[in-house]
Amino acid sequence: MNEEKKQQGTGTGGDFEEHLRELLAEDANTIRPAPVPYPAIRRRGTVERRRRVAAAGAALVTLAAMPVGAYALADGDAGGNTVAATPQVSATPRASATPTPAASPARPATEDQLLDGITFGQAADGLKKCLAYDQSHQTHRPSNFRTDLGAAEDYRIILAMNSTGDSNAPGDGMYVVAVKEQPKQTRLICNVKGGEASGLGASVGSDDVPGAGPVMADINGGKLYQQSALDRGNWKLPFRWGVMGTVKPSVARVTVSYGGATSQAALDHGWFVASGVLNQQVTVAPRIKGYDADSKLVYDSGKDKDYAQRLP
Repeated sequence: MNEEKKQQGTGTGGDFEEHLRELLAEDANTIRPAPVPYPAIRRRGTVERRRRVAAAGAALVTLAAMPVGAYALADGDAGGNTVAATPQVSATPRASATPTPAASPARPATEDQLLDGITFGQAADGLKKCLAYDQSHQTHRPSNFRTDLGAAEDYRIILAMNSTGDSNAPGDGMYVVAVKEQPKQTRLICNVKGGEASGLGASVGSDDVPGAGPVMADINGGKLYQQSALDRGNWKLPFRWGVMGTVKPSVARVTVSYGGATSQAALDHGWFVASGVLNQQVTVAPRIKGYDADSKLVYDSGKDKDYAQRLP
């Protein structure tokens, strides 16, 4: 039909115009404009918004564990934040030596104060766990018994040794003794069992009393050298014991005799610590002696009326 109309329309101008209008009317029914690609535009916009949110919120994302391709926020040299890809993290950690914590307590004066194969890193980790344990239990105490013992880096570890469980506190573990001088003299005896804090004894403030001698055993240190009174006459042997306390600058040497053997104490910034192993049941407390630089006896616990000579 179109061809016939084209042939007819070649005669006059009026016929041509009429024919052209007919052609346009027919073609209008077949020509359709291309639809606007709304899905593609929306998808592209969504991707762009997510990219911007990921860059702006990278610091929040790194707080959670993520698979391969995770991102970490870093400070660029030119200022502002940049996003850097982190490598894949294996689900199986590799075995490695226990590292020394970045913010750790001070080391003891001698390596002999770390006993029974306990490393400084293990002792420092135990101290941190005990301080965290104490902090978590503050709300359960009367307000006048709440104290802030501070952070692990405030302390010096002066003794670490195995602990023996008894009827009152079953289970073997590890004792860590740590001290600090500021803002108040503080001593902690921390007990760790199974990798978790199980007990903490703290003494805040000096134990000095009027007329005290140049050597003073810690008032609460008895737990280090005796087992529960419930097990009297039936101690678990062999038994690792320890004795600690304070010394004045005039003291050059301290010895501790216990169970028929004498141990030389280590002197550590105004503190003394001694240790040994018992293979027999005892009833008499450790005997502590202090000497000056001339080897003169300046203190003997056997003559100290304030020192308990026998075990409970």
